[in-house]
Amino acid sequence: MKKLVLAVLMSAVSLIAQGSERSTKMIQLRYVDPASIRDLISSFGVGVQWNSSMKVMTLNGFPPQMAAAEAAIARLDVAPKNLELVVHFVIGSDAPNIAGSPVPAEIRDVITQLKGTFTYKDYKILDVLTLRTRAGSPAETTGILDTTQNPPRLSTFSIRNATVDDSTIRIERMHAGLRIPVGQRTTETKSGPRSSVDYLSTGIDQDVDVKEGQKVVVGRSSLQGPNQALFLILTARVVQ
Repeated sequence: MKKLVLAVLMSAVSLIAQGSERSTKMIQLRYVDPASIRDLISSFGVGVQWNSSMKVMTLNGFPPQMAAAEAAIARLDVAPKNLELVVHFVIGSDAPNIAGSPVPAEIRDVITQLKGTFTYKDYKILDVLTLRTRAGSPAETTGILDTTQNPPRLSTFSIRNATVDDSTIRIERMHAGLRIPVGQRTTETKSGPRSSVDYLSTGIDQDVDVKEGQKVVVGRSSLQGPNQALFLILTARVVQ
């Protein structure tokens, strides 16, 4: 019993000593939103207050916990990496003389692998879309496939977010596909009639993990029947 009382007294004395060492420090962040890391930083045992508009975080705690929290902030508050994402739209078909461009050298190895699984007579490039964005940001782009058609078919490529973990690039909510016009309509407005185009959207929607520099077939969808398919080949890399 005496030992238990002594242990409790020693713990109380230690807490009193620690209490006299508490300190408060304000940290100016450069890149990340303080609100996005507050829960992680508070897990080190410090009190956390923040202001997102000023990118300021205030810590309160004992020296060991303060040091660990500051080290974590230093690792997290870094400039986001710039990414380049490239999607090749490839058509595989059994029909002769399909529209498109010859397959470029940089993806011929992938096409060779596709031919081992999908025995289409010919493969052509329909379009290539490139996104340059910062990790953590959404991005989208659109291409026009044939300017002689009115309205034209469109290619689309978008992401909601991308992050880099070691050499793996993780892409959230990637969409790549085609927008095919299926009709036009006229709507009466206060300023007069206005024409609009109805599009049918096709393609792939999914989350993707890809090694930096790796070429990955991220999807396949039917195109004008079973004898023709659209393949999407994704390449991702970190750029300066």
